[in-house]
Amino acid sequence: MDTTVMLGHGSGGTMMKRIIDDVFFAAYAGEELLRGDDAAVLPAPAPGERLAFSTDSFVVTPHFFPGGDIGRLAVCGTVNDVATSGATPRYLSVGFVLEEGFPIEDLKRICASMAECAREAGVALVTGDTKVVNRGHGDGVFINTSGVGTLAPGVELGGAQCRPGDKVLVTGTLGDHGITIMSCRESLSFSSGLESDAAPLNHLIAEVLAAAPHTRCFRDPTRGGLASTLNELASQSGTDITVEEDAVPVKPAVLGACEMLGYDPLQVANEGKMVCVVAPDEADAALAAMRANRYGADAAIIGEVASAQPERGPKVFLRTAFGGTRILDMLVGEQLPRIC
Repeated sequence: MDTTVMLGHGSGGTMMKRIIDDVFFAAYAGEELLRGDDAAVLPAPAPGERLAFSTDSFVVTPHFFPGGDIGRLAVCGTVNDVATSGATPRYLSVGFVLEEGFPIEDLKRICASMAECAREAGVALVTGDTKVVNRGHGDGVFINTSGVGTLAPGVELGGAQCRPGDKVLVTGTLGDHGITIMSCRESLSFSSGLESDAAPLNHLIAEVLAAAPHTRCFRDPTRGGLASTLNELASQSGTDITVEEDAVPVKPAVLGACEMLGYDPLQVANEGKMVCVVAPDEADAALAAMRANRYGADAAIIGEVASAQPERGPKVFLRTAFGGTRILDMLVGEQLPRIC
């Protein structure tokens, strides 16, 4: 058991899983939380109705970056988490922790960005809270958003639903957000066109579900990237997952930056992408639905689910461009702190 909180506990990798299991789950986890999905599905007051509920906090630095800002990130992050359950996101709460001295004009800019993104997603910002801390005791602004959505009868999505033979898809290029934040933070210039992929994906998810009703699950590969997400899904479902390296879409600028910095692009954070597992006979329909959406133009089928060997448990494998196969592990520790 770790004795102090470290940056790695917020990484999305094994250290984060450890603190969730040993501290949060041990203290208060119920059935909904123990499922391990991004949004909890809850009963609604009316018979047959259900709610999906999720919450997230955002501490990214810098606050403004190509392709978005902390406000857009906050709305997209929670909208996407609610939508992964198959629910239609309806309402968001917004909590601000502001540091004394933070410019009001920057706060207005963030709020305008949140309003614009909420309109695009079709959600309402309905309640909120503001706290101010002393100068030097924050980092300008932290934001918490919580979201509620309504879930139609019969929709049951989750990591535990993955089955052998299912296909694994991603909705677009990986690593854009993480490398954009790194380039801004360190004043690096990898490509003039590289920007964050932060986007609300609830409409894309609804379109995929309409085209592929036997979709098993959605998951957004944020901290820890694709590698950590697939390991979570394999663990939840007790299966193996094999990914074809050549099939994974990564922009050349992101790949080059990762090679220079020593990062694995499959472990770099994303904020506008989804991993989707679908029944094998619906994979092509799901792919077509993704590519018809503006946020899924670069979607691809990247792998397949298989039965795990009981003696070793579930694993994720990467079949490399050279024909070999290696284990694709979760991110360990903190690759890039304050990413979202």
